[in-house]
Amino acid sequence: MSVTNWKDKVSSFKQIDVRGIQGNFFLGLKKQAMDVKAGEGIAVIQSFDPIPLYEVMEGLGFEYYTEKKAEGEYHAYFYRVEVKQEERDIPMRPAALTNMPLIDEKLGDIAVSFWDLTWNDEHRYLPYETRLLLSLTNAVGAGRMRQATRELVKAYIHGLDSAAFDDVFELLVWNQGIGYFSSEIGPSTLFAAYKTIKNMEKQNKARGEICETLKEKFGEKNPDVKV
Repeated sequence: MSVTNWKDKVSSFKQIDVRGIQGNFFLGLKKQAMDVKAGEGIAVIQSFDPIPLYEVMEGLGFEYYTEKKAEGEYHAYFYRVEVKQEERDIPMRPAALTNMPLIDEKLGDIAVSFWDLTWNDEHRYLPYETRLLLSLTNAVGAGRMRQATRELVKAYIHGLDSAAFDDVFELLVWNQGIGYFSSEIGPSTLFAAYKTIKNMEKQNKARGEICETLKEKFGEKNPDVKV
């Protein structure tokens, strides 16, 4: 369906203003979106172009278009063409981007555009899973275990085989040294998430159950992981 077929209906859409909300507003917004019936829509107001939302909403059966109403004010209109479930529920959307407009509204625009350039598959050659592993190892090298944990969880839920993590941790031992690995990586949430995967796989737990456990134990509820 073309946007022109429903553009005249946007005045009736429920408006959700998320400007200034700190932390992860994606889950609450997604929950509201799932309640929208086919043939109805919602309007999301944000201080930057909410690019990370588009993939989520498309996965739920929405079409969209966005207008920049003023500096630091974007209205994203989502119209539900059909009711469907998101095929890949990837957790940990980039909620930290919402911190950027608090510093400077233009910085918010720059940050979300940079995120789109870095993580949108259309712009990149390396597969998404490979980029997550590279981001994981770079984060470890910079001492950012919070980010590294998030990348590991996303990679596994996205479908990466845990054997890939075996290789990653072996290389971390090689590059960082046994001492650093033992004192910094071993006790971290990153390695705890890895051990959770390996232990549950040894118990022949279903992948779906493992993913749910990861989201529960190493998701936004964990203060050592949330942003």
